[in-house]
Amino acid sequence: MSTATGVLNVRPIVEHVDTGLGSADRRVIAEILSDITVQTYRTLLRSQVVHWNVVGPLFQPIHVLTEQHYNDLFSAIDVIAERIRALGHTVPTGKAAVGLDKAMSLGAKLTAKSMVEELVEDHETLARLVREGAAQAEDLKDFVTHDLLTERLAFHEKAVWMLRAIVAD
Repeated sequence: MSTATGVLNVRPIVEHVDTGLGSADRRVIAEILSDITVQTYRTLLRSQVVHWNVVGPLFQPIHVLTEQHYNDLFSAIDVIAERIRALGHTVPTGKAAVGLDKAMSLGAKLTAKSMVEELVEDHETLARLVREGAAQAEDLKDFVTHDLLTERLAFHEKAVWMLRAIVAD
C-alpha cells in the first residue's frame, strides 16, 4: 500500500479518553448529542425550506429570521459534533442520521403561518431534547456539555418566542 493510500484509509474510531469522565458516561453523552445533532439538522433544513418558500405580507421578516436560524443551527452542529469527537466517539452519518429522511416534508398547505407553526414545533422539540441532555450532562459531571447545551437551550427558547410572535393572532 502506498503512503497516500494508507493516509486516505484512516478511519475515525472510538478513542480512549481520560479526562475524568468514564467510558460509559462519555458514551451516554455522545448518544444524547447525536440525537440533538439529528434534530438540529432536521430543523436547519426545514428552516431553509421555509426561507425559500415563504410568501405574503410577512415574507421579509420570516425570510430574514429563518436565515439567521439556519446559520446559527449550522454553526451549532459543528460545535456539537466536535464535542462528540472530544468525548472519543464518532458523529452520526447517513441520511437518517442527519435527519434527511424527514427534514424536507412540511405540511401540505405551505402557508406562511403553517410553516412557521411547524418550525415552532421543531424548536420546542429541540428545547426539550437539549434540556434533558443538559440535565443528564450535569448529573454525569460533564460541565462542558452542560454549558454547551445551556447555550443551545437559550437559542431554541428564543426562537420559539420569536416564531410564536410572528403567528400570533
